[in-house]
This record gives sequence, C-alpha cells and structure tokens, in this order.
Amino acid sequence: MNLLTNQPGPSVLPYRAALDDLRMERAFSRIADSDLRLGNAITLLRDSKENYPAWIEAIRAAERVVHFENFIIADDETGRRFAEVLMERAQAGVKVRVLYDWLGSSFRALPPFWRRLREAGVEARVFNPPRITDPFWIRRNHRKLITVDGRIGFVSGLCVSDSWTGGKESEPWRDTGISLEGPVVADLDAAFAESWVLAGMKPIPKSELPDADGIAPVGTMAARLISGEPGMLRTYRVDQFIAATAQRNLWLTDAYFVATTSYVQALGEAARDGVDVRLLVPGSSDVPALQPVVRAGYRSLIEAGIRVYEWNGSMLHAKTAVVDGRWARVGSTNLNIASWATNWELDVVVEDSGFAEAMEAMYLEDLANATEIVPGWQSRRRQAKRMRSRRDRRFKRGGVRRIAAGALALSSSIGKAMGSRSLTATEAGSIAIIGFVLLALAALITVFPVLIISPIVIGLVWFGLALLIRAFRLKRRVRLRRRKLQLRRRLHKKKETEATPGG
Repeated sequence: MNLLTNQPGPSVLPYRAALDDLRMERAFSRIADSDLRLGNAITLLRDSKENYPAWIEAIRAAERVVHFENFIIADDETGRRFAEVLMERAQAGVKVRVLYDWLGSSFRALPPFWRRLREAGVEARVFNPPRITDPFWIRRNHRKLITVDGRIGFVSGLCVSDSWTGGKESEPWRDTGISLEGPVVADLDAAFAESWVLAGMKPIPKSELPDADGIAPVGTMAARLISGEPGMLRTYRVDQFIAATAQRNLWLTDAYFVATTSYVQALGEAARDGVDVRLLVPGSSDVPALQPVVRAGYRSLIEAGIRVYEWNGSMLHAKTAVVDGRWARVGSTNLNIASWATNWELDVVVEDSGFAEAMEAMYLEDLANATEIVPGWQSRRRQAKRMRSRRDRRFKRGGVRRIAAGALALSSSIGKAMGSRSLTATEAGSIAIIGFVLLALAALITVFPVLIISPIVIGLVWFGLALLIRAFRLKRRVRLRRRKLQLRRRLHKKKETEATPGG
C-alpha cells in the first residue's frame, strides 16, 4: 500500500484483479443460474448459408441420437430438406427426437407432414397445444436447439423455413447462430430433456444424456447456457447485469425490441457513464403492427445517449449482444417481456476475447448496411449540453477514462449525419400510425361492443373451467392416495394377523 496516495501497491493489483474476476464470475453464475463450462470450441455462424449446412452435416454424421427443437418447422422446401435428413437417420437406427411449438409450427406444417416423420421412426412431439385445462397456452417454446450424439450442438435465432433462405422475390433473413463442441453440449442436452418432459413425453434415459464432467475439453473457450423459462427471468437478469457492468461498449441486435422501462434505464445509465451503447433493429418487420411501437420508443433511447440503427435489408431476426471485447450472447431471446418472462428460450453466453472480436467485426459489417436514427438539431443541442454537464461532473470526480469514453460516444452519436435518418420524421410516422389504429379500434368497439366483451367472457369461462377441472383432479388424486393408503394398512394388518400364532 502506498501511504502517500492511499492506493494499493503494484504487487497488490494482480491479486485484486483476480479477486474481482472471481466475484464477477460468482455473481454471473448466481444471476444466470448456470455454471461456466471451460474447454469448448465455439464457431460463429452467420445466416442460413452457414447455419443450415452445418446443421445438416452434423445430423448426417449422427450415430446414436439427434435432438432437434425449434419454434418453427415449416412444410416448405427448407423444412422438407431437414425432414428427409432426420427420417434417413431414424431409419438407420439413430434415436431422433423432434420437438416443435404448436403456435409456431402447426399452421406452417399440417398433420400429414408430422405423420410422415413419425412413420419413418422420428419421435416428433408438439409443445403446449391448446388445452381447456391450461389457459396459459400462450407461453411458447421459442428455443432453437440441435444436439448430435452429445458431441456437437447448435444454438441460434434461426427457425426452419424458406424465410431464412429467401427466394426469387425475397431476400434471406439476417440471423446469427453458433456451433458448440465440448462440455457445454451436456447442458444443451439437459435443456432439451427438460423440454421433452414438459411436452408430455417420458424422461430421456440418463444413458442417452452426456455428463459435462465426462466430456473432454476440445478448445479453450468458456461458455454458459441460459435456459429461459416462464416466470424465471434468467436472461432478463443477465441482460440487466451486463448493462450494469459494461465498461467500454455494449452492442445489441434484436428483432422485436420492446424493452421494459428498467432495462432502457439500465442502457441509458451505461451510455451516460461513457459506455458506447448501440442497438440494431429491423427496418421492416415480419410483424408490421409491432414496428410503430418499436419506433415510438426511439426517443427515450437516443436522448439517453444510445445509438439506434435500422437494418436496411430483409428481416433482421438475430438476437445477439457483445460487451467489452469479452462477453457475447447468442440465442433465441428477444429484448421484450414475452421472451424474458413468458417463453422457453435458450441463449449461450461466451466468455472469450477472440469470439467477442469476431462478434464485433460482424456487428460493424451489419452497421454498414444500416441507417442510424439521429435526433434533430434542437435535440442534438440539448443532448450536447447534458453530456457536457455530465463530463464536467466526471472531471471533478477524476474519471479520466470515462471522460474520454464519454467524449468519444458523444462525437460518434451526434457527429455523423451521413447515412442517417431524422428521429423526428421516424417518430411522427409511428405516432400517426398508432393514433389511427387506436381511433379505428375505438370506432369498432363503439359499433360492435361485442368485440371487446366476447374475449373477456371467453377468457373468464376458460379460466373458470380450468380451475374447476384442476380442483376435481386434485380431489381425485387425494381420494386415490387415501385408497392406496387404506389398502396398504389392510395388507399390513393382514400380514401381522397371519404372522401371529393362532391367528
């Protein structure tokens, strides 16, 4: 310790840095409810042209078991291509399990498609179809996961549909995935096994599920799996933690950004602290009704110092984050309450500087095909004034690094007008659309009040019936348990009587 400056000496600094890393790791593990797996090899895969061939190659090489879980599996050219590969492996004696979501896939692939798979030996199961006993069927399995022989796995934002490959009149969707080899694959299989049971199937034998400790290291990368489940908010906690701890940059890509106020505040606090926070979202969405809502939220982001970009190509469907050249997240979770709180999602956080560098390079390539939303001149002047006052306060606190980072973020965010679009014009169009929609809904409800009353009545009836059925089933279980207990007592008493001399 330097007594004059009250600062730790040089020999203390490495120890303190190691201690800080250990504390960070423990905090991350608690928040994510997931262990960090070392010794993995992870490859970044861009779009369907890199993801689909890697998936098919791995499935074709399967010798024991294939686990295939996806939100959308469509009966189109892409879906049938995967179906052929899965059926061929099943007919070759490989255990092939396919799990598809009812809402995502049922209308894109009709029963004959699934019947053909099952007749070929594929165990295909639908996840969470509508049931009168479950009013919460709106919770969806939004995961995109493949594992083969416990050896290799894939996690991504890609579904199985021609939308991702494009056609004569449409461009392929922009999306991101990864391939994984090493101990983390055991966690992928465990996540699939949980979904399989939730879908009503018998538990997968442990002999078919790999043990992370039994998988030899194949690389140097560290990774952890985040299994999103309804009500658990694991990924939300991780996203908040990353926003709170980012030091240099936080670059986000999201397909359906409708974040909570607290998350937007966390991003804003990071930006105000000098972190380079950027958000890349679609310029045109496959859910057109959502686009005005997303754009209406731009002002709060931009005024907080967050740089917002709209993708100029076809649908941008990726869900990624890269932080400080150290952490990166790839998976299925969108930055909205449906993904965070109500869906089953799956993401991988990779802690590796080389992988983060590749993610940053890919992000900058995407920004080259994007338009930045910038504030008008009055908003820029107010923003510059606020940023100056914040830099002055930081200077008084002696935060030299943060001053430089803040100045860099400010010059980047308000200094570039080329290839940008005014926030005011974007916001005006979005607000006008929302206004017209609200007026149209008001008119419909006035003329046809049954439109709003009927869903409420249906919902109440559904919830009421579901609760009554659940209560009846619970009472029946109690009666059955009582009968079994009485039968055991009688058998026990009978044995005691027979064992008693003279009985």
